[in-house]
Amino acid sequence: YDQCRSLVSPCSWLLAAMSDDPIKEWILTEGKATQITGTSSIGGGCINAAQRYDTDAGSFFVKTNRRIGPAMFEGEALGLKAMYDTKSIRVPLPYKVGSLPTGGSFIIMEFIQFGRSRGDQSALGRKLAEMHKSAKSDKGYGFYVENTIGSTPQINTWTADWIEFYSKHRLGYQLKLISQRFGDSAIYEKGQRLIEKMHLLFDGAVIEPCLLHGDLWSGNISADANGDPVILDPACYYGHNEAEFGMSWCAGFGGDFYSSYFEVMPKQPGFEKRRDLYLLYHYLNHYNLFGSGYRSSAMSIIDDYLRMLKA
Repeated sequence: YDQCRSLVSPCSWLLAAMSDDPIKEWILTEGKATQITGTSSIGGGCINAAQRYDTDAGSFFVKTNRRIGPAMFEGEALGLKAMYDTKSIRVPLPYKVGSLPTGGSFIIMEFIQFGRSRGDQSALGRKLAEMHKSAKSDKGYGFYVENTIGSTPQINTWTADWIEFYSKHRLGYQLKLISQRFGDSAIYEKGQRLIEKMHLLFDGAVIEPCLLHGDLWSGNISADANGDPVILDPACYYGHNEAEFGMSWCAGFGGDFYSSYFEVMPKQPGFEKRRDLYLLYHYLNHYNLFGSGYRSSAMSIIDDYLRMLKA
């Protein structure tokens, strides 16, 4: 009896302690670790904190947010898993999303040891194109859940037509937020005029609902220890593949990237004319997130299109 009691008592204490920490609980049960050997902060963005958990079963990457419930991380996990399942470009495999007992939420995922460089631009372009080519949706444009672009809600209601989806749930939604938050009727009204005419930019283009990372800028692009490209922190949805380049103004894509990409996913007629249309979504979102410093860039794009389309 004493031997049994010595086994039961520590376990009872351990389970009670673990229930107060669902991250450790998962790692020490489903994560198949018996010991956490260390934790270290590895920064994070302006929204979430990030930590590395080292264990006898390997390392885990954990993001936490003390203010927001698990829906944001659930959207991220679904996006990561969808990209992972294409077996094209490397992404961290998500393991667990949950709520923190003190409020907030967490996501546990595969820890990838990054290399010293951002990797090969040519390989990044090719593998991204392979993901776009292999992952198509039969539901149309959108995603299984709403998610976030930064901390802005991203509406992903399934829509049969791309131009309708991009008009309503990307440009239109951002313009509405700007109008509500900043009272900026000028950019709202001009943006609506662009939306009415933007179908003219798609003449001759073949558009399919491809799986997109959705927020592909330099901070979300890396390479593993072998030099193979890695992408992370997605805002996934199924959309026109060209929309993936919407953050190219701070992604550092070069000529090698685009030439390799277009070898796999051929360039569509009118690509150059549509390029700024996809930048516009992210400039509008930056206006919503960070304020009017991004207004002039967004307004300049809108004005240029209104002149081009004689709207």
